Amino acid sequence: MSTEGGIKAVIAALIANAGIAVSKFVAFGFTGSSSMLSEAIHSVADSGNQILLLIGNKRARKPADEKHPFGYGRRRYVYGFIVAIVLFMVGGVFSLYEGIHKWQHPEPLSDWWIAVVVLVIAIGLESYSFRTALREADKSRGNRSFFGFVKAARQPELPVILLEDAGALIGLVLALLGVGATVITGDGRFDAAGAMSVGTLLVIIAIFLAIEMTAMLVGESALPEQVAAIRKALEDSDGVERVIHLRTMHAGPDELIVAAKIAVHHSDTGTEIARDIDKAEKSLRAAVPSAKYIFLEPDLDRGRLSDSEAPGLDVDDSDAQSSSDSSKLGD
Repeated sequence: MSTEGGIKAVIAALIANAGIAVSKFVAFGFTGSSSMLSEAIHSVADSGNQILLLIGNKRARKPADEKHPFGYGRRRYVYGFIVAIVLFMVGGVFSLYEGIHKWQHPEPLSDWWIAVVVLVIAIGLESYSFRTALREADKSRGNRSFFGFVKAARQPELPVILLEDAGALIGLVLALLGVGATVITGDGRFDAAGAMSVGTLLVIIAIFLAIEMTAMLVGESALPEQVAAIRKALEDSDGVERVIHLRTMHAGPDELIVAAKIAVHHSDTGTEIARDIDKAEKSLRAAVPSAKYIFLEPDLDRGRLSDSEAPGLDVDDSDAQSSSDSSKLGD
C-alpha cells in the first residue's frame, strides 16, 4: 500500500465530510432530529480525524537524528491512535448521550423532508469517498478480504478512512431509518434509537481502530509475503547457505528493520564474507524496497557441520593430554 494512495483517500474524505457536516447542521436546525445531530457530530469528528492524519503524515517525514536514529515514521501510528480516541469520545459517546436524552424526552420532527434530502445527498458523497478509498486499497490488498486488508495493513491512513467511511454509510442508513420511522409513526423515540445506533456503531469502530493502532505502535513484523521474499533474497545470494534466524519490525509504515543471522561457508575469508553480505543486502533491498535498515550477522551453521569440520572442535589428542598433564602439575 502506498502512502500517496492513503493520503489521496484522506483528502477525498475530508472534502466530502466537511460539506456533509455543514449540511447536517443546517438540517438539524430546521428539523431538531437527534439522528441528524448525531450524524453532524459524526461528520465533524471524521473531518477532524482526517486533518489529524494529514498532520501526522507530515510530522512523520522529519529526518532521522541522533535521538531518533530510525526516524519519526511511527508518529503516523500515534495520530492514528488519537483518531480512534476522538472517534470514540466525540462521535460515539456524544451520539449515545443525545440518543438516550431524546429517548427519555422524545420530540416530534419538523420539516422532516429536509433531513431526508440531506441524508440522501450525504449517502451519495460518502459513497464517493468510500469508492476512492476502495480503489486505493485494491491496488495493494491482493486476495485479502476487506477486513483482512484492514488488519494486515501497516499504513494507518487508508484503513482508518475505510472504516470511517463504511461506518458513515451504515450510520447514514440507520439515521435515515430512524427519521423515516419517526415520520411514519409520529414517535420521536425511533429518531432517538437511530442516534443510539449510530453511537454504538462508532464506539465499536473506535475500539477496533484503537486495537489495530496499538499493535502498530508496539511494533509489528513485516507481512508474511514480505518475510518470505526477504528470506528468499538472502538464501539466493552467493555465499549465503541459509538464513538461521530472521526478525523484522516496522520502524514506520514504510520502513522495515531487518535483522538476520545468515550461515556462511566455514572456509570463507573475512573479505569474502564482507563481499557476500554486501551482495545479500543489495538483493534484499531489490526484493523488498521498504527494507530500509538491514543488519546481517554472519555465522557458521553448526547444526550442519560435523565435529571434524567445525573450527575449534578438532583438538589433537596429544595436545589435549599435555594440557591435562599441565593442569595436574599446576595443582
